[in-house]
Amino acid sequence: MHVPVHLGHARAGRSLRVAIVEDDRTTRDGLATLIKGTLGYECVGTYVSVEDALAWPDGPEADVMLLDIDLPGVSGSHGVRLFRERYPSMEVLMLTVYAEEAKVFESICNGAVGYLLKKTRAPKLLEAIREAASGGAPMSPEVARKVVTLFRKAPPPESNGDVLTPQELRLLQLLADGHSYQAAGERMTISVNTVRTYVRAIYDKLHVHSKSGAVSQAMRRGLIK
Repeated sequence: MHVPVHLGHARAGRSLRVAIVEDDRTTRDGLATLIKGTLGYECVGTYVSVEDALAWPDGPEADVMLLDIDLPGVSGSHGVRLFRERYPSMEVLMLTVYAEEAKVFESICNGAVGYLLKKTRAPKLLEAIREAASGGAPMSPEVARKVVTLFRKAPPPESNGDVLTPQELRLLQLLADGHSYQAAGERMTISVNTVRTYVRAIYDKLHVHSKSGAVSQAMRRGLIK
């Protein structure tokens, strides 16, 4: 039986706190070593499964979680929803060996903010972690192509009666174009707090739990490009 290893709580300061959920010990240890050995990053916990990570009462206390999509027991693509519900301020970045369309789509709809192949080089991985923590949606090129293909093939679902306002649609388009909350607010001449209020309303209307989920739903419905 594998036991999750806590590597200490987050220190006061600006270090980016990262948790890892990965059942392969070599991969898990390699990621932990990379995070711990990089200035500005801190590994606050490693776990072998979704269940192991959820078993800790205080949680991983992370800004970003690296979550393997293929895990024993609860899959990563399903587990991302559980983590987002319990730790809404924590961003989840999926890791996979290869990009399966169904799992990519499920993970994004369940709240993942990004999706990387495990072969991603260390500098790109670290950059993706910071991008995710800053409100971005990093994806490996191979995964991004799969996502575009999925959106092109998926028929728009029936309207659920929740109509987005022009301001909400404009904000969604800016987020889809890669703007952060701060940058989107500046372009719309509204505060970041107002942006967050709009985002919460968008989540409620589209029945999603993350920015990437909102963008994907809006693209599928033809609301944004």
